[in-house]
Amino acid sequence: MKVPLQTGWPSIAAAALLSMAVTPPPAMAEDIAPIDEAQALLADESNTIAVIERYGPSVVAVSVTIRGEPMSPVENIPEDQIPPPFRGFVPFLEEQEPVRQSAGSGFLITVDGAPRLVTNFHVVQEALEDDTVAFTEGGSIEVVFPVEPQRPLPVKVIGVNPSFDLALLELVDPAYPPAVEPLTIADSDMVKVGQKTIAIGNPFGLASTVTSGIVSGVGRMVPSVGQIPVPMIQTDAAINPGNSGGPLLNSKGELIGINTALLNPGGRSFAGLGFAVPSNLLIESLANLELGGLSDITSTRPSLGILARSVGLLPKSVRKLLALPDTGVVILEVRPESLADTAGLRGSQTTVPVGTVEMQAGGDIIIAVNGMAIASTQELNHLVTYESMVGDMLTITILRDSEELEIPIVLALTPED
Repeated sequence: MKVPLQTGWPSIAAAALLSMAVTPPPAMAEDIAPIDEAQALLADESNTIAVIERYGPSVVAVSVTIRGEPMSPVENIPEDQIPPPFRGFVPFLEEQEPVRQSAGSGFLITVDGAPRLVTNFHVVQEALEDDTVAFTEGGSIEVVFPVEPQRPLPVKVIGVNPSFDLALLELVDPAYPPAVEPLTIADSDMVKVGQKTIAIGNPFGLASTVTSGIVSGVGRMVPSVGQIPVPMIQTDAAINPGNSGGPLLNSKGELIGINTALLNPGGRSFAGLGFAVPSNLLIESLANLELGGLSDITSTRPSLGILARSVGLLPKSVRKLLALPDTGVVILEVRPESLADTAGLRGSQTTVPVGTVEMQAGGDIIIAVNGMAIASTQELNHLVTYESMVGDMLTITILRDSEELEIPIVLALTPED
């Protein structure tokens, strides 16, 4: 008996024959066209590579060495507890000095045609005497350019600005730097959220490491090493220990920020939250850095010269006891000869017991500036320091003994001590 053929799907044998009939023979190796390397790169990749090839050689590794006070690792161990073969080493051990090292990044710029290196103040701080740019005894700083990785070059510190976490360095050997292109400094006020960022640095000692991302935010008020809130650029480009002082570049290879901080909740090194000091603060600070020594925010920006506290941070019971409003800024101290002092603003004159704590009371309370309500010290500082200029007149509205007063103040730089 004949078995009828099934209709619809072909039999396995028929399918095999059909497959053999329509499948082309494999191509020979010489028939496969090679991939054009240029075409294999996306435009964004090509841009990143071009930036790194041109400006990467200008980013240095910064090595800081600090030699401490003499110490003995056996000074607290009785001699009879030291094995006899090692007792002869005790005098030698007692003469040893602990050597500490830290590392960061920096980059080359020119100031009036002269080569200079920029890094963070906190990268070099340990090697300096307090409030100076002089090295501590046994302190030294060297930099290494990627083009000469085996040649550490000694540098000296010209000037520092702790408020903006900046330091300006000079190569000791006038024959250097090598033939690399200095970075161009961009206008950071033009930075837009979402634009591309490229970070170059030496995280964990891994020289010339490149990461990229975008600008995640601008004007993020993050305290610097000088405890001054700075409106920083936020980026998701990976910033890790060792990146400090390195450049944050745009897609033109221009400097838009100096990588200085990362937010690492839980102790993680990278959480996608890196912060960079805007390049315009470097531009603003360069003249004072080049003059040498220590400068700070008051060298270029106005300040009222007060120590204050946000009223809203005080417990409600304390505000009620001291008859304070719910918001505003209470002045605790007024710096002598400051703008606030010249204008007649008053700090706290008395203290009152609040439980087991003595709290300052009686100072003027700033509630508005130019008619705009002020809720916190951060709002006040940002308005005066970053949104105003020297020569601007501000009308400060205060509460004094429950009376509302308006105090005009013309902004100026804080007089030097």
